[in-house]
Amino acid sequence: MALRTFRDAVAILTGGASGIGAALARALARRGALVVLADRQLELAQELAASVAAGGGSAEAAALDVRDAAAVEALIADVWRRHGRLDYLFNNAGIGVGGEAREYQPEDWRDVIEINLIGVANGVQAAYRRMVDQGFGHIVNTASMSGLMPSPFTVSYGAAKHGVVGLSRSLRAEATRYGVRVSVLCPGVIRTPILVGPGRFGRMTKPIDEQTQRTMMERFRPMDSDLFAAKALSQIAANKEIVVVPAWWKAIWWLNRLSPALGTALAARGFEHMKQTADGVVPRAHS
Repeated sequence: MALRTFRDAVAILTGGASGIGAALARALARRGALVVLADRQLELAQELAASVAAGGGSAEAAALDVRDAAAVEALIADVWRRHGRLDYLFNNAGIGVGGEAREYQPEDWRDVIEINLIGVANGVQAAYRRMVDQGFGHIVNTASMSGLMPSPFTVSYGAAKHGVVGLSRSLRAEATRYGVRVSVLCPGVIRTPILVGPGRFGRMTKPIDEQTQRTMMERFRPMDSDLFAAKALSQIAANKEIVVVPAWWKAIWWLNRLSPALGTALAARGFEHMKQTADGVVPRAHS
C-alpha cells in the first residue's frame, strides 16, 4: 500500500464539476486515476463523469456541499469503504464575492469563509485520519495567489485563502511523520467561466457587465485551465509544498515576501485601476 501517482489512484475532488476542478478531474483521469467529482452542481458533475468515461477514464459523480461536515464525512467514508483506499483529496470547492469591502453584507463574509476555508477544514477532518491510518495520501488544498498577497476588491476571498495557505503549511509540518503529503495550490488568474460572470454561486456586490469583467481580468493574462491542471499535477507529483501557476506569478509572490509594504502599495494601485474600470459602468455611490 503506497501512494499512486497517478495510475490507479483514488482521488476525491470537491468543486469538481466546473472551472479548475473540472480541468484537474480531466487531467487526473487522463493519467489513470479514478476521480470522484463532488459538487453541489450534481447534474454538471454527472455530465463531466460521463464525458470522462466516454474518453476511457474513470469518474464518479456525487452531490456535496462542503459546508456540511457530516456530508463530507459520509462521502469520504463511502469512497474509502468501496475502494479500500484514498490517495488524493483535492479540497477545491470555492466561491468569490467581488466588490469593495465597504459594500459587503454579513452573508458575503460568511459564504466565502464557510466554503473556502471551513469547507477545506471539513475535508481535512474526514480524510486526514484515514490517510494516517493507511500510511499514505496527499491532501491538495486550492488557495490562490490571493492567499500569498493582498487582495483588494475580493477582501473576504483573500482572507479565506490566506487561511487555506496557513492551514496547509501547518498540516504539512505535522503530516510528514505519518507519510501523508500536503500541498497548496496558489493559481494566478485562470481562464474559467467565472471570468465571464459572477459564477454559479459567487457574485459581485453590485452589477458589473460581462465585458467590463473581461476587461478587468484579461489584464492579468489568464491561463487556460487545462494547461494549468497539467502543470499543477506535475508539481503535485513532485510533492511541492506551494504550487504557483502560471510561473510568472512567482515574481509577485517573491516581491511580497521581500517587501510586504511594497506589495501592499502595488495592490492599492491595482485596486484604483479596478475601481476606475468598474465605476465606468456603475455610478459611484453617494455618501
